[in-house]
Amino acid sequence: MTDTKERILESALRLFARDGYEAVSVSMIAGELGMTKAALYKHYKSKRDIFDSIVERMYRTDAERSRQFGVPEESFDTLPKSYCGVSWESLAAFTLAQYDFWTQDAFASNFRRMLTLEQYRSEEMARLYRSCLVEGPVEYTESIFAEMAAKGRLCGGEPRQLALEFYAPMLLLISVSDLTGESQRDALRRHVESFVRRCSPTEN
Repeated sequence: MTDTKERILESALRLFARDGYEAVSVSMIAGELGMTKAALYKHYKSKRDIFDSIVERMYRTDAERSRQFGVPEESFDTLPKSYCGVSWESLAAFTLAQYDFWTQDAFASNFRRMLTLEQYRSEEMARLYRSCLVEGPVEYTESIFAEMAAKGRLCGGEPRQLALEFYAPMLLLISVSDLTGESQRDALRRHVESFVRRCSPTEN
């Protein structure tokens, strides 16, 4: 049953990313999978239930990857102590992993494309887009930098401005990758390495 539930999520998300959430019906999702609507409803009670499960899976995966790279899982307001010991090495590795995740992982890439499409049609989707890909990552990085600055491990500017400078190339290079079909990982790696050399007192 678990495999079927996952296949439903993956197929639904592919359709949402291609056609937009509102344009896709449960019948279309079931047809894509070669099953009846009744069979699909045994696993998810509605299209909204499918969508909520997609979002839940994304958040769960993000938390797992944060643990893997030794960076905070929660927001600063929720768990401030987890921001105290983040190393430059962990942040750099996590940043490159995030790029790989958003561009190479099929589920994450389709989720990003869905939000990019739907942000102009739905305020809820726009909030999700900003939380996952714009303000959310900037605020997350700002909180890490604020703790680094407090401990003398960050130089070169205010945490907010540096967070913008650090993260903005990520979003740009993801877009370039989409447009060209070519990985921009090396460009992002060079940016991260240059930023660390400039802003880490131990590197200067």
